[in-house]
Amino acid sequence: MPMDTVVKPAIVTCTAPVNIAVVKYCKCHMYPCIVSLADMLPFNTFQRHWGKRNEDLILPINSSLSVTLDQDQLKTTTTVASCRSFQEDRIWLNGKEEDINHPRLQSCLREIRRLARKRRNDLDCSVDMGCLSHKVHICSVNNFPTAAGLASSAAGFACLVYTLAQVYGVDGELSGIARQGSGSACRSMYGGFVQWIMGEREDGKDSVAQQVEPESHWPDLRVLVLVASAERKPVGSTSGMQTSVETSSLLKHRAKSVVPDRMKQMIEAVHKRDFATFAELTMRDSNQFHATCLDTYPPIFYLNTVSRQVISLVHQYNRHYGEARVAYTFDAGPNAVIYTLQQHVAEFFHVVRHFFPPDNNGKKFLTGIQVEPVSISEELKNAICLEPMPKGISYIISTKTAWFQSKQCEVISVFPCVLKAGPGPHVLEDPSQHLLGADGLPKENA
Repeated sequence: MPMDTVVKPAIVTCTAPVNIAVVKYCKCHMYPCIVSLADMLPFNTFQRHWGKRNEDLILPINSSLSVTLDQDQLKTTTTVASCRSFQEDRIWLNGKEEDINHPRLQSCLREIRRLARKRRNDLDCSVDMGCLSHKVHICSVNNFPTAAGLASSAAGFACLVYTLAQVYGVDGELSGIARQGSGSACRSMYGGFVQWIMGEREDGKDSVAQQVEPESHWPDLRVLVLVASAERKPVGSTSGMQTSVETSSLLKHRAKSVVPDRMKQMIEAVHKRDFATFAELTMRDSNQFHATCLDTYPPIFYLNTVSRQVISLVHQYNRHYGEARVAYTFDAGPNAVIYTLQQHVAEFFHVVRHFFPPDNNGKKFLTGIQVEPVSISEELKNAICLEPMPKGISYIISTKTAWFQSKQCEVISVFPCVLKAGPGPHVLEDPSQHLLGADGLPKENA
């Protein structure tokens, strides 16, 4: 075909963040989207939504609350290309082509295209009707381990939906669509502190995400991610959730009698920037989430020896000072997410380094926001009655909370990391950051 007749695809790239729940719910596998999403925001759940009342629509049995992490350290980047010359929809995830017919991926594609058609039918001529018949190529990359309990699916599907929306000219409330890919993805559509409202309708129209406070609300809140394992979880979140719903009586009690009041208390603590209450509720919710996993039959074990050592370290550190200076939370995996305030970051980082001596193999133990060197008193070392666990934690990421700007998703690997709250997804304007080339295929470095 002559070069002047070659049809070039329309390409969009976005990023999205990770979010970590403080009142928890669980996630599913991530799939990329075909507009280069600048990078989806990572999420950090502190109140979880473990369990669904409707598996097809991904409707949770309780509401949840999370912190969206800054994308400078953890993110998902997605590029979507649309072209009339494409013969079929295709998707590549972390360098490997995956099945585009995955039901949850198809749900997101179908719903975005439906909204685009509706907008066109409502006489909005800004929508190119021809684009709706074009196939798409999607390429998505995480800068953190996938399926290791680090919310890769949430960042991935949020990034996918946001990017597809850019490609098809769809705006408005998108968290309900992201939810159909991965429940937690709806929370990664916003930055800062985000709640996923359980909703009551059978069609799920009222099960959406809502920002509680922007990432600027609590500027000195920091997040340390301590990664004990980047390996794929032995029990995936989706199957684990289904088993818990079927067999755990504690799960039912938690959803009905514990989470409603805990959500109110947690939101109030966030509004007031009350770290002591925030810390206690976060740790209690994490503990109860994993107690529910143990109450599942057969039981599910997400925590490992390093995880339990981190829990002990946090409690002994707080006990030494007579106040909650740090808090832990664990999602469906062994990697710890630590919340603390800026003034305590340096000391606690070096405490972690002391009790989890890194492997001196030339790798950086800390990435992200840098931490100043401080000395740990002998009194503090003696107050923490733990034996050092060499190489238990590989390295640390330092970050903050994020706002939703369609940016990169953050991931946690075999390391601790310091983070902060950050923004939601955003579009990348630089064409050199596209993951797909002019031929619609992944670039060599994608």
